[in-house]
Amino acid sequence: MDFAHSARATEYLDRVGEFIATEIDPVEPDHHRELAALDDPWVVLPVIEELKAKAKAKGLWNLFLPDTEHGAGLKNVEYAPLAELMGRSAIAPEVFNCNAPDTGNMEVLHMFGSQEQKDRWLTPLLAGEIRSAFCMTEPDVASSDATNMAATAVVDGDEIVLNGTKWFSTGIGHPNCKVAIFMGLTDPDAHKYARHSMVLVPLDTPGVTVGRMLPVFGRLDAPSGHGEVTFTDVRLPLEAVIAGPGRGFEIAQGRLGPGRIHHCMRLIGLAEKALELACRRATDRVAFGKPLANLGGNRERIANARIAIDQARLLVLSTAWKLDTHGLRGALSEVSQIKVVVPNMALGVIDMAIQLHGGAGMTDDFPLAAAYAGARALRLADGPDEVHQGVVSRIELKKYLP
Repeated sequence: MDFAHSARATEYLDRVGEFIATEIDPVEPDHHRELAALDDPWVVLPVIEELKAKAKAKGLWNLFLPDTEHGAGLKNVEYAPLAELMGRSAIAPEVFNCNAPDTGNMEVLHMFGSQEQKDRWLTPLLAGEIRSAFCMTEPDVASSDATNMAATAVVDGDEIVLNGTKWFSTGIGHPNCKVAIFMGLTDPDAHKYARHSMVLVPLDTPGVTVGRMLPVFGRLDAPSGHGEVTFTDVRLPLEAVIAGPGRGFEIAQGRLGPGRIHHCMRLIGLAEKALELACRRATDRVAFGKPLANLGGNRERIANARIAIDQARLLVLSTAWKLDTHGLRGALSEVSQIKVVVPNMALGVIDMAIQLHGGAGMTDDFPLAAAYAGARALRLADGPDEVHQGVVSRIELKKYLP
């Protein structure tokens, strides 16, 4: 088995790594401090647009799309290490136009959108001119089971009418967020996987109300954020439905595989950053006459962190390869495995790094508290651990059933 990156992936790794080191790392701390000091943090600071222009000019743009017309034409296994590099920074994904949920929404439009939908929404998203949100999770039902969805998308003649409340709609607070993909119940009597529809909703449509922005462990994650959105008798032409009524689950399955690779590899990058900070702290800080690395089993903790990160990375890269060669159906167990393994691994590594930093690790003097909140959220986002464990066990047990 060859574990080497392809020549194309290696080239992009060098270019993305150099851009992050020379353009993003020097300005990111000041960006976070300036944003945090604002009374209204729901703004895009000029440095972000400057960095986006530089990245686009260098051809480091839409790297996640396997389509050579609009993206870099990389396979999942080639893009995965680039996502890891981006995951070390809170702003790098947006700088390269590879940020969630826009990546998933662009993939949906690329694979399932009509030409009119692509012209209106995909083109400006690919250009980084607008942002988008994905409205699926609901406050009043157990959203771990998507068949519980209460929000509706009902066909009425040549229109689709939306009603319901969604929350944890990531990206909805961004000042450039112009469109949301809404998933709702269309036909309760159809097969359970043909009941729902996905609808493109311009945020200025009458009846759409963006309410409170939801803190995650006290953090609003401005300027993108996670919001609560209500849809009250929102009427749109049927042309706003993606691929046609009843195809919501089919579309959701189409975006899940690559999206989970992206999430997991970014999180591995975050864990790498935490381990780097932990090692620097352990060698620089002295207590009781010794470097922290020589106290209380810290060497073993650092070793275990390195082992855990490398194990997780190999599983994700293997999953990306299988997704490329066998499709989602052939990698279904592995896609769920990584969604369980990686957030839990990252939480352990980040927690160890916080411990080595003492009280400072819980402040915004270091990126560890924010990293911990993000990693913990990913044990719930895109399906909680238990749902994915259920998928893995079902596939495993099926091998032994008559």
